[in-house]
Amino acid sequence: MRMEDVVGTSAWVVSRSSHVKVDSVALEEVIGEMEGSIPKIEWDFEGIHYFDNGPLTVQYLLVLDALNFCFWPDKDLSYDHLALGLKEALQNDKSALDADRLQSYTGPELREMLKWPRPLPLEDERARLMLEVGLELDRSFGGKATNLVKASGNSALSLVALVTKHFPGFRDHSLYKGHQVFFNKRAQIFVADLWNAFKGKGFGGFYDISSITIFADYIVPAVLRQLGILKYSFSLSTSVDSSSEIGSGTEEEVEIRACSIYAVEKARELLKSKYGKQVLSLELDLWLWCRGVKNPSLKHHRTLSIYY
Repeated sequence: MRMEDVVGTSAWVVSRSSHVKVDSVALEEVIGEMEGSIPKIEWDFEGIHYFDNGPLTVQYLLVLDALNFCFWPDKDLSYDHLALGLKEALQNDKSALDADRLQSYTGPELREMLKWPRPLPLEDERARLMLEVGLELDRSFGGKATNLVKASGNSALSLVALVTKHFPGFRDHSLYKGHQVFFNKRAQIFVADLWNAFKGKGFGGFYDISSITIFADYIVPAVLRQLGILKYSFSLSTSVDSSSEIGSGTEEEVEIRACSIYAVEKARELLKSKYGKQVLSLELDLWLWCRGVKNPSLKHHRTLSIYY
């Protein structure tokens, strides 16, 4: 699987989309306002991630990104709770995320690790994915996430392909009008987290990091809609604004995600062609995501999914 499949299949959806449209005029206006104002945001600016500049950080990031999905059913739960909970577990016990340990955790034990007082959304799925990661790390990579990263040959594209090949829970794709569409949100964010955490060196040294797209989730599409770049149909707007659930794999859900990827790729192209500004998609993603989480009243689509 090549990452061009994410860009290419998203563009295919956009050309046939009926529920979501990318407003090119609004995009150009927003790019004009953004140019020169996109700050470089530090990856761990909140101090919530584990980082020791070594192999344990890689293990932590793989587990973190295996579990990084669907917090919204619990209005008080967020990504920060997951990142910080796993960080504190490692600080208390360096073997907490070893491959053999990952194969034994139950949902309630994960909940206890995160110090969360009630069942997690999709808790059994999260425990299943920890098991999957532990089993495959043992079977194919000597129990070490670093061996997975080393096998990529410093290629972001190769690492995404390896992750999606070996760990089914990372295979984030849908069928849209009979056509397969790739997103690979969590596999891509694992690569981006490595690149950001290690500042593009060592375990994060990828020569093709520019190939990574945005991570099509809940927050980024909501920000793009707020900016006027994404336009929703009346029926989809009603569903999103009323917090109605939108089924995973439906045309509406696929279009939201695909149009978000396409819009940010176009934003990158405009920033380069009009202003000579080279920006990575993952940098735009972080800027958009940070803008979104600062606005708790922002309405996002609601889809129960293990992929984001």
